[in-house]
Amino acid sequence: MELSTHILLVYGYLLLFGWVLIEQLGAPIPSAPVILAAGALSAEHQMNYFLALLYGLVACLIADGTWFYIGRRFGNQVVKLLCKLSMEPTVCVRRTQNSLGGRRIVTIVFSKFIPGVATLVSPLAGQSEMSLGEFLLLDGMGSILWVGSLLLAGRLFGDVLKRNPNLLEQVGRFSGALLLAGIVGFFLVRVWRRRRMLRKLAAARLEPEELKRQIDSGEPIYIVDMRHPVELSDDPHTLPGAHHGTLDTLKTWVSEVPRDRDVVVFCSCPGEVTAAKTALELQKLGVERVRPLRGGYDAWKQLGYPLDMVQGIAPPPLVQLGE
Repeated sequence: MELSTHILLVYGYLLLFGWVLIEQLGAPIPSAPVILAAGALSAEHQMNYFLALLYGLVACLIADGTWFYIGRRFGNQVVKLLCKLSMEPTVCVRRTQNSLGGRRIVTIVFSKFIPGVATLVSPLAGQSEMSLGEFLLLDGMGSILWVGSLLLAGRLFGDVLKRNPNLLEQVGRFSGALLLAGIVGFFLVRVWRRRRMLRKLAAARLEPEELKRQIDSGEPIYIVDMRHPVELSDDPHTLPGAHHGTLDTLKTWVSEVPRDRDVVVFCSCPGEVTAAKTALELQKLGVERVRPLRGGYDAWKQLGYPLDMVQGIAPPPLVQLGE
């Protein structure tokens, strides 16, 4: 934190504002060390706690309001882009969509404390029917809670330093190396988890051409559409004879999945991550002949293969789509 403190002493509140703004816009540059350093400086009366909180709040509102507008304007396109850029798209999209559907107040207020969720909450909220005023109110509450908590933690640390000045020198010797090691370790773990899932995915995927051949030849096959209802409302079509299910309610409909035929699951997220995770979970629950569809719904549609119209999504656990 010594480096962050030195920079803050030189550039002050504008640096705090800019750093938080850039991170909230999606750059993988953690602003927590800067906010903590600002809190520590407030203990020395070298920065004002409430003014620092105001700058952080405004930065969050500008960034989140921008993403809200982009989500409302471009819908699923921007969500897919953010999912593609994310290292953990399974967590970032599916959980956020479901939370906004049932617990949107809690989700928005506490989203900044959850890695992989904060960046997606704003565009997904814009994609929903939420008003801009309601979103900014909830987002403002969450931003105050997040920035305020970090500032308070930094201020408490600053109070400790005031009572023990030698502690700052001891921390300063290792703070830069620890910060760098923490950031590198964080990204390495996420990369490793993503690569492990992708290896499992590559070994199990089914080509759209093969699925089309199986359907045309009349082979018994069970297809599950894992797309979120928001995606279905934007494009109300699905594969012939497909059923609809969600990963969160998998254990409630897994008993309906036949064990005597191939089970194909698909989604529309980059890398078929939701479909791959569903396939792995189904295998754990005893459904052995399950495979994700390579390219998912988008690949099937681009190839010009037949689609069924979705007449409506019935209540869970599992419903027949089309026809």
